[in-house]
Amino acid sequence: MKFHHTKISGVVEIRPEPVSDERGFFARTWCQKDFEAHGLNPRLVQCNISYSKRKGTLRGMHYQVEPDAEAKLVRCTKGSIWDVALDIRPGSQTFKSWVAVVLTGEDRNMLYVPEGCAHGFLTLEDEAEVFYQMSQFYNPESARGIRWNDRAFQIAWPAAVEVISERDRTYANFE
Repeated sequence: MKFHHTKISGVVEIRPEPVSDERGFFARTWCQKDFEAHGLNPRLVQCNISYSKRKGTLRGMHYQVEPDAEAKLVRCTKGSIWDVALDIRPGSQTFKSWVAVVLTGEDRNMLYVPEGCAHGFLTLEDEAEVFYQMSQFYNPESARGIRWNDRAFQIAWPAAVEVISERDRTYANFE
């Protein structure tokens, strides 16, 4: 795997390194030792899938507070998404900064989002499927969100938001 560290500490794009032969290929997508070597939380306790029917579906910006703060490893297994990590750690040098990476089923790249960062994505085509691995169990009492278009962050979404849940659309301002 190749690890590309972004401008936000702990947010890392990970690309598998396929080994090909006449059958196809084999590639590692997770290794505890490799994650630890790059300073990433290797704990995995839960995996989820989300499926979005339509291009322009926005999910996010979600996170969990302590004691249930979670790291996520996100991969688009079908279609493509514009995946965003938003630093909401008050002591961080990149507090209120965001990074985005296009994740595709074809490229098989992933985004690691550490604890203390909110996460969300916009589907770039119909029928997008996303696979998440989390370091913490989901706890509805710890679940929080930030409005996708909060002016405090000025996230430059690449296309119009066509579908969004009531919950995601109505989160309060971060400030």
